[in-house]
Amino acid sequence: MNKQRLIYAALLFVLASFYPRSQYGPVDKTTYLEELKNELEKKWPENRTINLVFHGHSVPAGYFKTPVVNTLDSYPFLLLMKLKAQYPYAVINVINTAIGGENALNGGRRFDSEVLTHRPDILFIDYSLNDRGLGLEKALQAWNEMIKKALARDVKVILLTPSPDQRVDVLNPNDELEQHRNQVVKLAEEHGIGLVDSYQLFRDRVLAGDSLSHYMSQVNHPNRAGHQLIADEIFTYFE
Repeated sequence: MNKQRLIYAALLFVLASFYPRSQYGPVDKTTYLEELKNELEKKWPENRTINLVFHGHSVPAGYFKTPVVNTLDSYPFLLLMKLKAQYPYAVINVINTAIGGENALNGGRRFDSEVLTHRPDILFIDYSLNDRGLGLEKALQAWNEMIKKALARDVKVILLTPSPDQRVDVLNPNDELEQHRNQVVKLAEEHGIGLVDSYQLFRDRVLAGDSLSHYMSQVNHPNRAGHQLIADEIFTYFE
């Protein structure tokens, strides 16, 4: 690791004291979904369908090397496979409302008609990769509005920080993606909701000496291995 990257790593260590990493997130992972985990354990005829809604851009939508969409290798469905292994009696719907190329502002505009209409038990929001063009202030407003609407319906919400863009050094604490990542972490803290720090997951791989390219199908879309990192982290809420 060169001198510049060592400096970045040191700065990130300092930032960690202000922005908690996912394993020290804003809620207790072991209890945040306790009621839903109990529902997932129930057998027919006492059980009910659990709706997981994934709202965001091209990554949760399953885009790999555009225009190829590998739905079953994307993190919503990799998570479903893990959940079914853990909860064999559960009826689980994975509902994907993500649209490639979309940002949080546009996602918010269709939130009532295309997201809440599915009556989610858990809502996952993943927009930061595209929100760079929107800017921090507008993104913050859009995320806040979606979160508040979901919480008003007693929906459990889990926010995701951005997955990486290979044009960006994930060890640079001053990059736009890092700023959006920090904003999502803060939102999760302020609302007392779940957080999956995808950006930190990939950064940890780089800090461990791995190449980011091993987890990417193209410049800004993870491959199956990258999606698996995210799915595994989400699954920690269900263990």
